[in-house]
Amino acid sequence: MSQQKIPAAPPCTLFLFGANGDLVKRLLTPALYNLSRDGLLDRNLRIVGVDHNAATAEAFAERLHGFMADRDKGEGATKCLDDKVWAKLAKRLDYQTGDFLDPATYEALAKRIAKTTHGNAIFYLATSPRFFPEVAQRLGDAGLLDESAGGFRRVVVEKPFGTDLASAEALNARLLKVMSERQIYRIDHYLGKETVQNILVSRFSNGLFESFWNNHYIDHVQITAAETVGVETRGAFYDNTGALRDMVPNHLFQLLAMVAMEPPAAFGADAVRGEKAKVIGAIRPWSAKMALKNSVRGQYSAGKQGRKRVPGYREEGNVATDSQTETYVALKVMIDNWRWAGVPFYLRTGKRMSVRDTEIAICFKPAPYAQFRESELERPKPNYLKIQIQPNEGMWFDLQAKRPGPELVMENVELGFAYKDFFKMTPATGYETLIYDCLTGDQTLFQRADNIENGWRAVQPFLDAWANESEVHAYPAGEDGPEAGNELLTRDKREWHSLG
Repeated sequence: MSQQKIPAAPPCTLFLFGANGDLVKRLLTPALYNLSRDGLLDRNLRIVGVDHNAATAEAFAERLHGFMADRDKGEGATKCLDDKVWAKLAKRLDYQTGDFLDPATYEALAKRIAKTTHGNAIFYLATSPRFFPEVAQRLGDAGLLDESAGGFRRVVVEKPFGTDLASAEALNARLLKVMSERQIYRIDHYLGKETVQNILVSRFSNGLFESFWNNHYIDHVQITAAETVGVETRGAFYDNTGALRDMVPNHLFQLLAMVAMEPPAAFGADAVRGEKAKVIGAIRPWSAKMALKNSVRGQYSAGKQGRKRVPGYREEGNVATDSQTETYVALKVMIDNWRWAGVPFYLRTGKRMSVRDTEIAICFKPAPYAQFRESELERPKPNYLKIQIQPNEGMWFDLQAKRPGPELVMENVELGFAYKDFFKMTPATGYETLIYDCLTGDQTLFQRADNIENGWRAVQPFLDAWANESEVHAYPAGEDGPEAGNELLTRDKREWHSLG
C-alpha cells in the first residue's frame, strides 16, 4: 500500500535534557533517526544534548552512533542503520554542558535560540523525575517559555507524572505556574503505537463496531501488559515504584480510555483529550475494603524463562532482600456511566510472565444456548475481539464455526488482520509519531492535567489500602502471575483470555 505523504515538521531547536541517559540513547535517538530517514525533519532543525557531563558535539554524536551501530549486531538483530542517513542526522547534533540547576545553563540555551531565525524551541525533559519541576521553573525564570516574540516554546515531560494524587497535583501546579497547558506535552509512548491509535479508527469509522460497543453486548473487558523481562538494571527505581505506579495510571489507563471514551465531537486535541479525561474520571473510587477485594499484588520468584533459569525479584541488583514491592498487579475497575454500567474492566501487568504481550480482549455476552440444549455440545465459548498492541500488532475476532464432518462439533476460529500483512512496517520505537506531533503542535496523543489527575484519583484507593494491609503473592518466573490473579476473575465466573 502507498505510504502517507506527510510534510516535514517546522524548524526548531530541540533541547534534550538528560542527553547521556538511557532514554535518549535507546528510544529518542532511533526515533529521530527514523524521522530524518523519512524526510520529516526540517533542514533547520537542530538537536542539542544538555547534561552536566563535559563533552563536545562530536563526542556526543559518536556515542549515539555507537549505540545505533550496536543495535545492528547480534543474532536476530534488524540491520537498520544507514550511514548516509546517520551522517545527515549527525550534522544536526550539538551539545551543551551544564548543570540543570545552574542559571548559567539557561543563559547558554537562550544564546543558542537567539542565533536562530525561527525562535522555536522544544525542551525535552528526559531526566530523573525530580528535575521536572526544577528545570521547568528555571526555563520560566530565564524567559525561555515566553512566546511573545512569535516562536513557539514547548516542554515535553516523561512519565512518571507523580507517584500519587498529591504529587501529581503538585507537579501540574508547578508546571502551570510557568507555562500554559497548551505548551505542556506529557508523553506516554504507548499512545505512539499504531495499534493504539487504530482503536479510535476501528471504533468510530466502522458502524459495525460502534453499534455493539456498550453494556448491552459486552460482558467485560481485559487489558493486559505482560513482560518476560525482569527489572534488569532498574532495581533501585523499581523497588521504590512497583507495577501499579509504573504501569497503571499511565499506560493501562490510556488503553482503557481509548476503548471506553465517548465519540469526540471532532478528532482535535481538545475534543479527544476531553473525552478521555471524562471516562477516566468516571472510574468508580473503591472504598479501602473494596480496593483490597478488587486487587491482587504479586512478586516473581526464581524460575525458568523459556529454558533459562532466572533469579527471583529479591535476588535482583539494588532490590531489598525483604522487598514487598509488587512486580505483578491485577485490578478490577468499574466505569460509572451509561455506556459501561455493569461492565467490569480487568487490568493486569507483570514482569517475568510467560510471553511478551500487550493486548485488549473485549469479551461479548454469550449467544442464547436454547437451540443447542438437546445436543451433546459444550456451551459455546465467548466471542472475543482481541486488539494486540505488541509484539504482533493487529486485531482478531474469535467466533464459533462447525468443524467439517458428519457430527455437529464447534471449533473456535479467528478472523482478523496483522498490520505487517497489509502495511509496510518499518522499525519504530513508538516515539516517532509523538515527537513529530510535538514539533507540529498537535497535542491529541498527549495527556492533559485533568487526565493525569483523574488517573491517580482512581489508583489512590489501592495505594491507600495497600499501605495498611495487603498480601504480596509469589509466582514463579515464566508463569502468568499468582493464582490469586486468576481468582479475581473466577469468582465472577470469568477467566483471563489466553496470552500470545
